[in-house]
Amino acid sequence: MSDEARPFTAEQEDVLRALLDEVIPPSSDGRLPGAGALDLIGHVARTVRQTPMLAPVVEYGLSAIAELAGTRSPDGWAALSRAERAALLAEFAAGDQLFMPALLFLAYSGYYQHPRVVEALGLEARPPHPKGYAMEAFDTTLLDAVRRRGKIYRDA
Repeated sequence: MSDEARPFTAEQEDVLRALLDEVIPPSSDGRLPGAGALDLIGHVARTVRQTPMLAPVVEYGLSAIAELAGTRSPDGWAALSRAERAALLAEFAAGDQLFMPALLFLAYSGYYQHPRVVEALGLEARPPHPKGYAMEAFDTTLLDAVRRRGKIYRDA
Protein backbone atom coordinates (compact mmCIF):
# COMPACT_ATOMS: atom_id res chain seq x y z
CA MET A 1 0.00 0.00 0.00
CA SER A 2 1.06 3.56 -0.53
CA ASP A 3 2.15 5.80 2.33
CA GLU A 4 -1.16 7.64 2.01
CA ALA A 5 -3.08 4.39 2.57
CA ARG A 6 -0.79 3.38 5.45
CA PRO A 7 0.13 6.51 7.39
CA PHE A 8 1.76 4.52 10.20
CA THR A 9 5.43 3.73 10.67
CA ALA A 10 6.54 0.09 10.73
CA GLU A 11 6.81 0.24 14.54
CA GLN A 12 3.32 1.76 14.84
CA GLU A 13 1.96 -0.99 12.61
CA ASP A 14 3.59 -3.64 14.83
CA VAL A 15 2.07 -2.03 17.93
CA LEU A 16 -1.32 -1.69 16.23
CA ARG A 17 -1.29 -5.31 15.04
CA ALA A 18 -0.46 -6.52 18.57
CA LEU A 19 -3.15 -4.26 20.05
CA LEU A 20 -5.71 -5.64 17.63
CA ASP A 21 -4.75 -9.19 18.65
CA GLU A 22 -5.11 -8.24 22.33
CA VAL A 23 -8.57 -6.76 21.74
CA ILE A 24 -9.76 -9.67 19.58
CA PRO A 25 -7.45 -12.67 20.00
CA PRO A 26 -7.74 -15.75 17.79
CA SER A 27 -10.25 -18.34 18.99
CA SER A 28 -8.78 -21.33 20.80
CA ASP A 29 -10.23 -23.72 18.20
CA GLY A 30 -8.59 -21.79 15.34
CA ARG A 31 -11.91 -21.10 13.62
CA LEU A 32 -11.74 -17.33 14.10
CA PRO A 33 -8.51 -15.43 13.42
CA GLY A 34 -7.22 -12.71 15.69
CA ALA A 35 -7.82 -9.15 14.56
CA GLY A 36 -4.09 -8.57 14.12
CA ALA A 37 -3.82 -11.40 11.60
CA LEU A 38 -6.44 -9.87 9.30
CA ASP A 39 -4.40 -6.82 8.25
CA LEU A 40 -6.95 -4.41 9.69
CA ILE A 41 -4.32 -1.69 9.63
CA GLY A 42 -5.61 -0.67 6.19
CA HIS A 43 -9.13 -0.44 7.64
CA VAL A 44 -7.86 1.66 10.55
CA ALA A 45 -5.98 3.98 8.18
CA ARG A 46 -9.05 4.43 5.92
CA THR A 47 -11.33 5.08 8.88
CA VAL A 48 -8.92 7.61 10.35
CA ARG A 49 -8.73 9.38 6.97
CA GLN A 50 -12.53 9.40 6.66
CA THR A 51 -12.98 10.55 10.28
CA PRO A 52 -10.21 13.12 10.83
CA MET A 53 -11.12 13.63 14.51
CA LEU A 54 -9.78 10.11 15.16
CA ALA A 55 -6.30 10.92 13.81
CA PRO A 56 -4.97 12.72 16.92
CA VAL A 57 -6.50 10.08 19.19
CA VAL A 58 -4.84 7.21 17.32
CA GLU A 59 -1.54 9.10 17.08
CA TYR A 60 -1.68 9.86 20.81
CA GLY A 61 -2.35 6.24 21.73
CA LEU A 62 0.33 4.75 19.53
CA SER A 63 2.97 7.26 20.65
CA ALA A 64 2.02 6.93 24.35
CA ILE A 65 2.28 3.14 24.15
CA ALA A 66 5.62 3.39 22.33
CA GLU A 67 6.88 5.80 24.99
CA LEU A 68 5.73 3.52 27.79
CA ALA A 69 7.39 0.55 26.06
CA GLY A 70 10.60 2.58 25.86
CA THR A 71 10.59 2.88 29.66
CA ARG A 72 10.43 -0.92 29.91
CA SER A 73 13.13 -1.68 27.35
CA PRO A 74 15.58 0.52 25.44
CA ASP A 75 14.59 -1.37 22.27
CA GLY A 76 10.93 -0.47 22.78
CA TRP A 77 7.84 -2.47 21.90
CA ALA A 78 9.61 -5.05 19.73
CA ALA A 79 11.80 -6.19 22.63
CA LEU A 80 8.91 -6.88 25.01
CA SER A 81 7.56 -10.38 25.54
CA ARG A 82 3.86 -11.09 25.01
CA ALA A 83 3.29 -11.04 28.80
CA GLU A 84 5.15 -7.72 29.14
CA ARG A 85 3.11 -6.26 26.29
CA ALA A 86 -0.15 -7.40 27.90
CA ALA A 87 0.89 -5.85 31.23
CA LEU A 88 1.88 -2.61 29.49
CA LEU A 89 -1.46 -2.46 27.69
CA ALA A 90 -3.40 -3.13 30.88
CA GLU A 91 -1.49 -0.33 32.63
CA PHE A 92 -2.07 2.06 29.73
CA ALA A 93 -5.77 1.19 29.40
CA ALA A 94 -6.34 1.79 33.12
CA GLY A 95 -5.49 5.47 32.70
CA ASP A 96 -6.75 6.04 29.16
CA GLN A 97 -10.15 7.43 28.24
CA LEU A 98 -9.61 8.25 24.57
CA PHE A 99 -7.51 5.76 22.67
CA MET A 100 -8.87 2.44 23.90
CA PRO A 101 -12.54 3.25 23.09
CA ALA A 102 -11.45 4.45 19.64
CA LEU A 103 -9.35 1.31 19.16
CA LEU A 104 -12.30 -0.88 20.15
CA PHE A 105 -14.51 0.90 17.61
CA LEU A 106 -11.90 0.51 14.89
CA ALA A 107 -11.20 -3.13 15.73
CA TYR A 108 -14.80 -4.29 15.93
CA SER A 109 -15.98 -2.36 12.88
CA GLY A 110 -13.23 -3.86 10.73
CA TYR A 111 -13.19 -7.35 12.22
CA TYR A 112 -16.87 -8.18 11.91
CA GLN A 113 -16.97 -6.97 8.30
CA HIS A 114 -13.95 -9.00 7.22
CA PRO A 115 -14.90 -11.81 4.80
CA ARG A 116 -12.95 -14.47 6.74
CA VAL A 117 -14.82 -13.62 9.95
CA VAL A 118 -18.22 -13.40 8.25
CA GLU A 119 -17.62 -16.83 6.68
CA ALA A 120 -16.32 -18.35 9.93
CA LEU A 121 -19.46 -17.14 11.70
CA GLY A 122 -21.57 -18.91 9.08
CA LEU A 123 -23.10 -15.71 7.73
CA GLU A 124 -23.73 -14.89 4.12
CA ALA A 125 -21.32 -12.18 2.98
CA ARG A 126 -23.76 -9.75 1.42
CA PRO A 127 -25.31 -6.37 2.05
CA PRO A 128 -28.73 -6.42 3.72
CA HIS A 129 -30.37 -4.91 0.64
CA PRO A 130 -31.88 -5.70 -1.85
CA LYS A 131 -32.35 -9.25 -0.58
CA GLY A 132 -33.10 -8.03 2.92
CA TYR A 133 -33.68 -10.06 6.04
CA ALA A 134 -36.90 -11.85 6.79
CA MET A 135 -38.87 -10.47 9.73
CA GLU A 136 -41.27 -12.41 11.82
CA ALA A 137 -44.91 -11.49 11.32
CA PHE A 138 -46.27 -9.20 14.03
CA ASP A 139 -49.70 -8.32 15.26
CA THR A 140 -50.76 -5.27 13.18
CA THR A 141 -53.57 -4.48 15.63
CA LEU A 142 -50.84 -3.04 17.85
CA LEU A 143 -50.86 -0.03 15.49
CA ASP A 144 -54.65 0.54 15.64
CA ALA A 145 -54.45 3.15 18.44
CA VAL A 146 -51.94 5.16 16.42
CA ARG A 147 -54.03 4.88 13.25
CA ARG A 148 -57.17 6.03 15.11
CA ARG A 149 -55.39 9.22 16.22
CA GLY A 150 -55.26 10.41 12.64
CA LYS A 151 -52.92 12.99 11.29
CA ILE A 152 -51.13 14.90 14.08
CA TYR A 153 -48.51 16.59 11.94
CA ARG A 154 -48.59 19.45 9.48
CA ASP A 155 -47.56 19.26 5.86
CA ALA A 156 -44.26 20.93 5.13
